[in-house]
Amino acid sequence: MARAMFEYTKTVLKKVSFNSELFCKELEKAFKRLLPYEIDELLIWLKEYTLKKPELTNCLLLIDY
Repeated sequence: MARAMFEYTKTVLKKVSFNSELFCKELEKAFKRLLPYEIDELLIWLKEYTLKKPELTNCLLLIDY
């Protein structure tokens, strides 16, 4: 089930990526719900994903990782 939550989180983040404020809120929720190793994977995915969408990089600054 944990893997399902990770995939669901990525799906939600992709869907709200049109709005950086929503993206940041969903990202905060994800960091509260995911397991530590999933957070590491999410960070790798985020770095790659935000290269294509530089307007979202400000959300990465808010994360305490």
